Amino acid sequence: MLILRRSDVVETLKGRELDIIDLVAEAYRLHDEGSTALPHSTFLRFPEEEHERDRIIGLPAYRGGASPVAGMKWIASFPGNVAANLERASATVVLNSLENGRPSAFLEGSVISAKRTAASAALAARVLSGHAPPTGVSLVGCGVINLEILRFLKAALPSLGQAALYDQDPARTEAFAQTCAKAVPGVRAVTVTDLDEALATHPLISLATTAAEPHLDLSPCAPGTIVLHISLRDLTVETILDAVNVVDDTDHVCRERTSLHLTEQHTGNRDFVAAQIGALLRGTAHIRHNPGQHVVYSPFGLGVLDIALAEFVREQAEHNRLGIQVDDFLAS
Repeated sequence: MLILRRSDVVETLKGRELDIIDLVAEAYRLHDEGSTALPHSTFLRFPEEEHERDRIIGLPAYRGGASPVAGMKWIASFPGNVAANLERASATVVLNSLENGRPSAFLEGSVISAKRTAASAALAARVLSGHAPPTGVSLVGCGVINLEILRFLKAALPSLGQAALYDQDPARTEAFAQTCAKAVPGVRAVTVTDLDEALATHPLISLATTAAEPHLDLSPCAPGTIVLHISLRDLTVETILDAVNVVDDTDHVCRERTSLHLTEQHTGNRDFVAAQIGALLRGTAHIRHNPGQHVVYSPFGLGVLDIALAEFVREQAEHNRLGIQVDDFLAS
């Protein structure tokens, strides 16, 4: 059993944004052509009121293709951690051998989870913006995910030079601006104190909040704005119905009271979903819309991305002799 710590994962993935975006794109293509196995995520919730917002999610997955891999991500989301100056999410990934089913690697998963999320967002921004890449982005929610998204957006869209930052906590926004300046020096990050101003400032928006219920419409946005709806529960049903909606997997995203799930319950169908990202990448689907219509990308976060990236980390770490090898983890 190879055990890879957070430091091992960070070292392996440092500066590999474009490689990760390509890996995520290939996983989406394989998923769209039916070369993956992806059961629904399992949500473990707790009966106590004090844990009402907390959950632990299991995401098993298999990626086929030239280099098959199987495993599961186990990720906890405890929003109260933020007030205690802890990261909201923590995760582990286990990979299993396809020769005998035995676990072959155990990885710290929060870095993998954040980077595959950011790569998915940046990939969608590049695909959906086409020949008119944006020069700025508005980040709503000043946390780990939007920091990674900014980093990956800059890699995918070299023209990006500005970012407007908004969070409900102004002090958090100011601290985030300083972090962005160090982490992504090629982007000028500016704080804003009004949500409507943030939505109106740039034609590309990333929503990465801890919202549990829809609270937002896109009326302040410029026509044709692209919205990366990463946290999945920010936008109202009416907003989803007015937009062109692109998802990673329609069946997965219409669950767990996401904005799209609520829209399905409201309409009784899923006709509001225009395309899946894998089909756009393969050219088997195209989106047609009014040039002034907003485009919303809502990725549920498929476990196959975590498994694909974890396998990449494992391969690179073994080559570079990183991690801890535990030879007696299993019975001989």
